[in-house]
Amino acid sequence: MPKQKTKRAARKRFKLTGTGKVTRRKAFKSHILTKKHPKRKRHLRKGTVMSAADAPRIRKLLGK
Repeated sequence: MPKQKTKRAARKRFKLTGTGKVTRRKAFKSHILTKKHPKRKRHLRKGTVMSAADAPRIRKLLGK
């Protein structure tokens, strides 16, 4: 049985934790940063865990 290939775009954007949760970066950090407060930009730097509803779809793209 052939293995499912990893979608390369998904591999660059998402990571799996040791417990199998999917981590992602936060949105709204790429441009138009002048009107955003420093506190907001600081919080956007951190990654976050993908919601439980979306995680299975991403895990499938990662070939897991």
